[in-house]
Amino acid sequence: MTELRNVEADLSRFRSRVLVISGVVLVCFGLLVLRLLYLQIWRHDELRAQAENNRTSIVPIVPNRGLITDRNGIVLASNYSAYTLEITPSKTESGVERTIEDLSAVLDITPRDRRRFKKLMEETKSFESVPIRTRLTDTEVARFAAQRFRFPGVEIKARLFRSYPHGELASHVIGYIGRINRAEKEKIADQEDAGNYRGTEYIGKLGVEQSYETELHGITGVEQVETSAGGRAVRKLASNPSTPGNTVILSIDIKLQKLIEDIYGQRRGALVALDPRNGEVLAFVSKPTFDSNLFVEGIDQENWQALNESPDKPLLNRALRGTYPPGSTYKPFMALGALTTGTRSASTIINDPGFFMFGGHRFGSPENEKGGAMDMRRAIVESSNVYFYTLANEMGVDTIHDFMKPLGFGQITGIDIKGEVTGVLPSQEWKRNYYKRPEQRKWYAGETISLGIGQGYNNFTMLQMAQALSTIVNNGVQHKPHLVLGVQDASTKSRTTVQPPEPVRLDFKPEHLEVIRNAMIGVTQGGTSTRVFAGAPYLSGGKTGTAQAVSLGANQKYNAATMEEHKRDHSLYVAFAPADAPRIALAAIVENAGFGSASAAPIARRVFDYWLLGLYPSEEDMALVSKGQATAPVGKQRSAAEVAWPSTSAASAEPTQETLRSAYVPRRRPEAP
Repeated sequence: MTELRNVEADLSRFRSRVLVISGVVLVCFGLLVLRLLYLQIWRHDELRAQAENNRTSIVPIVPNRGLITDRNGIVLASNYSAYTLEITPSKTESGVERTIEDLSAVLDITPRDRRRFKKLMEETKSFESVPIRTRLTDTEVARFAAQRFRFPGVEIKARLFRSYPHGELASHVIGYIGRINRAEKEKIADQEDAGNYRGTEYIGKLGVEQSYETELHGITGVEQVETSAGGRAVRKLASNPSTPGNTVILSIDIKLQKLIEDIYGQRRGALVALDPRNGEVLAFVSKPTFDSNLFVEGIDQENWQALNESPDKPLLNRALRGTYPPGSTYKPFMALGALTTGTRSASTIINDPGFFMFGGHRFGSPENEKGGAMDMRRAIVESSNVYFYTLANEMGVDTIHDFMKPLGFGQITGIDIKGEVTGVLPSQEWKRNYYKRPEQRKWYAGETISLGIGQGYNNFTMLQMAQALSTIVNNGVQHKPHLVLGVQDASTKSRTTVQPPEPVRLDFKPEHLEVIRNAMIGVTQGGTSTRVFAGAPYLSGGKTGTAQAVSLGANQKYNAATMEEHKRDHSLYVAFAPADAPRIALAAIVENAGFGSASAAPIARRVFDYWLLGLYPSEEDMALVSKGQATAPVGKQRSAAEVAWPSTSAASAEPTQETLRSAYVPRRRPEAP
């Protein structure tokens, strides 16, 4: 009986356990059903989208960058495609250095490649790919592909490359592109068009490439591809092609630009030539230059150091950022100031004995040998310092400042590339703000004297000088200088003209402007640049200038032969032509080259011959000009149309490895003529 009760008790416990287990199973099954219902019904759309995203991938299609051409359609910046070998540091198994060593056994990796890679590594994040070799040949691509399994984190990519077919020519104007650094990525991320830079690794860094980045970049496309579980593309599902960047058409004439750069030779300086009728920049020269191609892939440390530490400062855009005392080229503007403010009339006579005494100091007049009675015209033609010393003293620093400011001296011109500087147009207020010590902030009357001949605190760019001259010869109508004529749409090929701001009319009396223009014409007909313009079939106006590079002591006399080259005077010239209806106005400086008539004025003569007559100097003449040994042209001038020039096809061709790997070699400083 007891055994029967035990069996029944065991059966009862067993049934209870079965019921509990069954209940648990039913609850679990119910939860599973509810989960399935939740996933299949409530989250159906969301999960389906995620599954689709895992199956597909959106790949950006980087657009072709737009071309840059000169006013005549000559290509100055173009593109070509090539393969690159790239390393993603975070994906390498044996470390970056070991990976590079192993790669060097398969492909040629030069020390320059390593230096460039190291520099780029410092500017990018570890999960971003960095090129170790660019422009791989088909043979090199095949050689690496056969051993790709050995190199995790290393891959070959097809890239578009920027090419500057004329190397150093107009490099300060064109600028260059380079890899986007961290600061630029953060800036792009905050912009409205950040999505347009997905997949883009390069951006304009300088010149037109930087200032017209929006036009040149284009519109990024997208491609939807189906991917495998390993992330490899299987097939293309949909595509929205990219739109190439637009072509930017510059106002400069690249043949004229090359002529000027060639005749500067190894000398340093700047020249800006404008069309005074509309502000178009015809030439924008800064010497020495640099090869923009060096920056496209990321410049290596050796080349960067050579460029950055060179005493010639090839990276400095002297036309835009170089500031200089204008010397005697300032005198026509001072004369116009005298007429406009009523300080002097054109007929006022000032006696020039060859020196000017003020406050116990003797101010010399070395440029004027004749001396005697000077009216305004003769003072400009013969460059009388005494005339303008006395004029500055009569006008005063603040009157000079207030007159010169609207002409653009010491002001931003607003040219359409970035980086312009103001220079210095002194005034009493400027000095109070500039200096900190009380004794330095006071303006002394003796400081005004030197301003009259373009010395003292005066410091301007050649761009400002060219704009001011253009305003005078254009009857007081001031145009904003601009480098870009228009933009051509990459798709429709339609051209849109870039409209500069409305010109500003300055309140100058025509008779006053005529006095200044006639005096500047006299400079070329019987003044300081007569020999340079001898035999010219057109009439031009100009003004030579010689500006001190360093100040001399009270009892120290200037002697170029005994001075270091970089301490010698600068050679300047401002000019316009033809005299009756000017189509070109320029300002030029040759650093440490002496008198304006010796070095700067001969360059202006060749510029005018090219622009007005279509004539190119002889090889003999170019050699003499580049050494500062020329006056009027010698030898047989050539037709500019017949001078050899690279064809359009050659201009857009891929640069050679030798060209791209060549380092900048600092030029030896030239001796003074």
